[in-house]
Amino acid sequence: METSGVAGSFPGGLGSDPGHPVPLGFVFRSRAKEEKAPVADKATVTDSKQTRHPEAPKGRPTPKRSVAQSQRRSVANTSMTRKEAAKRQREERRAALERQRQALASGDERYLPARDKGPVRRFARDFVDSRFNIAEYFLPMAVIILVLSMIQVPQLQNVALLLWLVVIVMIVLDSIVTGFRLKKRLAERFPDDNRRGAVAYALMRSLQMRRLRLPKPQVKRGERP
Repeated sequence: METSGVAGSFPGGLGSDPGHPVPLGFVFRSRAKEEKAPVADKATVTDSKQTRHPEAPKGRPTPKRSVAQSQRRSVANTSMTRKEAAKRQREERRAALERQRQALASGDERYLPARDKGPVRRFARDFVDSRFNIAEYFLPMAVIILVLSMIQVPQLQNVALLLWLVVIVMIVLDSIVTGFRLKKRLAERFPDDNRRGAVAYALMRSLQMRRLRLPKPQVKRGERP
């Protein structure tokens, strides 16, 4: 059987045109190269258009500014040694105590301890400081009574015992009256605020001598709070 065609072309029975021979290089061309070519082109275009943060690792999106700042802050904190961290805590604690000491002397609400903060506690302090309280003289009278009771004279010991009973009764009665009046004034002045513990707080303050009270008194005796 005779075949017509040019060397390197398909046989005539396969439907090829004998007048247009097909090169062998086209027949045996590697398909792998053809498949890789468009992929490479796409990758080149994508890489040229995509921007990457200089600190971000490859293949990950650029982190947000807040995340980057928190990471840098954490790195800065971890770089501090334990000794330096302890020193900084001591300095901060010392500064906080100094601010609290000044607030106790001046009555600044911002740096007062938690038990002294708030308008209710301030009113309770002013109410006690504006009054004459028998309980604030308890310590001096207790010292006098103790000295009298140590003297080996029966009459003086009886007087000391009587004074002791009188002082206790007077302090109890004065505290009851003060607590009742303060509770009524707080209910009128602060009907919607939390008043729990304010009366006990004021009575404990009344047991201290005026010049030793902290925070320092902000009103004079007889001045209406």
